[in-house]
Amino acid sequence: QFCANDPEVFVQAALLAQDYCDAIDLNLGCPQMIAKRGHYGAFLQEEWDLLQRMILLANEKLSVPITCKIRVFPDIDKTVKYAQMLEKAGCQLLTVHGRTKEQKGPLAGVASWEHIQAVRKAVNIPVFANGNIQCLRDVEECIRKTGVHGVMSAEGNLHNPALFEGRNPLVWEMAEEYLEIVRKYPCPLSYVRAHLFKLWHHTLQVHQQLREELAKVKTLEGIVDVNRELKLRCQEEIANQKEGEKPKEGLPFFHWICQPYIRPGPKERCRENGDSGTEKGVRGKRALEEEEDGNSELLSKNKQKKKLRNPNKSFDPSLKPKYAKCDQCGNPKGNKCVFNMCRGCCKKRAFKETADCPGHGLLFKTKYEKSLSWQHSQRGIQTAEISQRGDAEVGETAVLKEAGDS
Repeated sequence: QFCANDPEVFVQAALLAQDYCDAIDLNLGCPQMIAKRGHYGAFLQEEWDLLQRMILLANEKLSVPITCKIRVFPDIDKTVKYAQMLEKAGCQLLTVHGRTKEQKGPLAGVASWEHIQAVRKAVNIPVFANGNIQCLRDVEECIRKTGVHGVMSAEGNLHNPALFEGRNPLVWEMAEEYLEIVRKYPCPLSYVRAHLFKLWHHTLQVHQQLREELAKVKTLEGIVDVNRELKLRCQEEIANQKEGEKPKEGLPFFHWICQPYIRPGPKERCRENGDSGTEKGVRGKRALEEEEDGNSELLSKNKQKKKLRNPNKSFDPSLKPKYAKCDQCGNPKGNKCVFNMCRGCCKKRAFKETADCPGHGLLFKTKYEKSLSWQHSQRGIQTAEISQRGDAEVGETAVLKEAGDS
């Protein structure tokens, strides 16, 4: 799967991957802030002409199918037209996440299977559904209600990797299996932590100390030790469990069993944090990070850690340096850029126009001119060599003639 906003660059990248995969997917569903800054994912869903050009070119140049994953518009009819446009351009499989790009984090809410069903009926290519999948029963219900050909799950599968098997295994058993895979196929430790924070979500609410240990550990073997400690603590709980005792916090299973995590909405988050539902209570993490004072109670955990390392650090947005924005993507532009762009956008433009940007150290024009000059000098050298060879051959012929005459 690629995120992209340039047809040529997208296809060049896809050509490098096509021999190692069954299909190339264009990500049109990512709603995160990084996708907005990078101008990709769900933030391209209004740019139909660009999307058509990307898919048409990919369909023409690639030897494997081109597929897309999208988010829906609030309006069903517009969502259907969007899907039909992608199909007409050459998309050969469509995954529909039944949420809008605004439905994320605490505002995620329920995905609309009605939108997915409408798309399924309106196109002739396979359609996969995404959203509201927390267990195998949800998979079966989604297929029955929408008529889709397949189902994807993101967070449900992260909290219970055995979701599609219809099992709810013990969290440490799933962790052991996962860590064995990591040993066989190594990856950065940050990836491992991220997976285990999801897998152990409910257990880490009970055993807070293990959360800190997982965050601090520096080696894979250290993570194995944390999993072993988690297993011992949970087994001790199981041994001391009273007959007829029920799971706490309204969970369907005890915390040591893999199960979905239903993210609370804004109102529920307010109640959890002891807020009365005032504006401050529902503002969310991003807004709290932008508070003008340095009160640790109003800062995210990440900001609080930075404050501990540097007590004089201020998060007052008015003190942040103001950067001029790139004319193309909105990222900070280079101060000396001749195009008023960030380096990434500047590089693309300078390459296309064979231009220089000394501010970013990009010298496409200079190098091209040097190349032409070198080629010209090489031709001169070759011409001189040919001329010299010709003179030598004439002289040799004259000598031979004189010898023959004598």
